[in-house]
Amino acid sequence: MASKKKDYFGLGRLLSIILAIIPVTSLILGIVTRFQEKKFVAAILRLVLGWNIIWVLDLILMIFTGKILRLINF
Repeated sequence: MASKKKDYFGLGRLLSIILAIIPVTSLILGIVTRFQEKKFVAAILRLVLGWNIIWVLDLILMIFTGKILRLINF
């Protein structure tokens, strides 16, 4: 059975939610995760523009779907 990809470095859902609650941790892990996936434009936009609005969206989506928001796939 293929394993599902998890956000925040493959950590479990509960731990990812806990990390997403803390704004600074969510910002850092969101940027690093996007760089790890080689989505440089998304990481730079997250750093420059999305530290507050995308944090709230990431938190809500992490709680309900278990995945962080991915607006840009390049």
